[in-house]
Amino acid sequence: MTLQRALLSVSDKTGLVELARTLHRLNIEILSTGGTAQLLREAKIPVMEVANFTGFPEMLDGRVKTLHPKIHGGLLGKRELPSHQDAMTRHGIDPIDLLVVNLYPFRETIAKPGVSLEEAIENIDIGGPAMVRSAAKNHAHVAVVTDPSDYDRIIAELEQNRGTLSHATRFELAVKAFSHTAEYDGAIATYLSGRGAEEQADGYPKRLYLSFVKHQSLRYGENPHQSAAFYLDPTLPSGVLAHYQQLQGKPLSYNNIADADTAWDCVRFLDLAACVIVKHANPCGVALGATPLECYQRAYATDPTSAFGGIIAFNQTVDVDTVLALQQQFMEVLIAPGFTDEALQKLAQKTNVRVLKIPLGQGRNLWDMKRVGGGLLVQSPDAGGLSEDTMKVVSRTHPTPEQWADLRLAFHVAQFVKSNAIVFCGQGRTLGIGAGQMSRVDSTRIAQRKAQDAGLSLVNSVAASDAFFPFRDGLDVLAHAGARAVIQPGGSVRDSEVIQAADEQAVAMVVTGIRHFRH
Repeated sequence: MTLQRALLSVSDKTGLVELARTLHRLNIEILSTGGTAQLLREAKIPVMEVANFTGFPEMLDGRVKTLHPKIHGGLLGKRELPSHQDAMTRHGIDPIDLLVVNLYPFRETIAKPGVSLEEAIENIDIGGPAMVRSAAKNHAHVAVVTDPSDYDRIIAELEQNRGTLSHATRFELAVKAFSHTAEYDGAIATYLSGRGAEEQADGYPKRLYLSFVKHQSLRYGENPHQSAAFYLDPTLPSGVLAHYQQLQGKPLSYNNIADADTAWDCVRFLDLAACVIVKHANPCGVALGATPLECYQRAYATDPTSAFGGIIAFNQTVDVDTVLALQQQFMEVLIAPGFTDEALQKLAQKTNVRVLKIPLGQGRNLWDMKRVGGGLLVQSPDAGGLSEDTMKVVSRTHPTPEQWADLRLAFHVAQFVKSNAIVFCGQGRTLGIGAGQMSRVDSTRIAQRKAQDAGLSLVNSVAASDAFFPFRDGLDVLAHAGARAVIQPGGSVRDSEVIQAADEQAVAMVVTGIRHFRH
């Protein structure tokens, strides 16, 4: 079916002129509204105003312009049904074969600080979604385009097929169109359901509508008997893992993605050059350094055994010297914001290594979510960094400047270690990490044993705990292992006993007021 008539009415005008020129060149009549029509006239492209097409003017400040039988009849009429054709002829309704629409920027509007309810409501599109759904329902005869990124392929297909679009293309566009309106309505419903007094107080809407786009199917899930897929958040905050560009290697697995997320978030929020090695969702080595090579060597030395088959992330461009050093171990995924050409050439010899390039950024997900039986736990992200206003030295002994730097690093790493978490650090690197134990003392002993196995001394080290010490025994074990400064949230009913234990052993103790449980 050759397209004869198209209706173009868009909020985002990116690439529209090029599409309209193609339509005009193929002798397809163009209808349009308001600002879109003005843009096309300025580009010297013939266009008919919708008001002239319907014989009914725009009214109510533009709220009513396409809500008309000649528009929806032209979109919904079935070309193969004589009864539809007779009705369209009798009422002077011409068919519309292509609809190009994107909606008022509601999500962009509510993202602005201080936006009023009135402004948000004015950016709820009515006519646009109605047209999109009409065209998508009748995709057997009508093509509907809602995404400017599709313009190039639409242009190519129209030119190749002399003004026609295949049924497969129309169906794919219809599915995308229904998804577009569903996401749009979900955003409106979530926003408005959060406007009640209770919802405004806690920041969580009464009804939460989520929309994710399937990025890829995965070979299997956490275990081979589980199926899995990876979905993307369309908003994609800056710097998050989902911005990755895979430069080489096998497709990412479920566990690769989960572990890579931990490694990348841990490394990207460090201000100095750093390397993070993650195994089974826990950092097993973190280090700062003058170069990526030094960072890696110091991180690897924390726990060479656990680093085998791990995820390695850098927050600096990786050079060939670093890649040569990486060849000493088996790694699943390598992540960095950039790679030198020589580094990529050397990595190409390791075809199975998954190499990801991700731009640095400070963005975070709006919410963290965890599925439970019959429900969903939703929380704000753990963005609680250290603050000079909240940190307090509670011991008689105060940390040295060098210890302060290591305490900050240790507490940052503890944020990414499964609870209960204990992290020993010294001279800008981790020395021992204890993760995921039911007892904080057990985590401490594991961290101590890890350091011993790696041949690292904990004498004069510092240590971080992700949560408070419920008893003094945890602090005693840390001090016995060699820690001379400790950072922890505080808040236990036995804080005074723990502080007394620190004072007895001349250990500097800093409390943060911030807990970093990670389950």
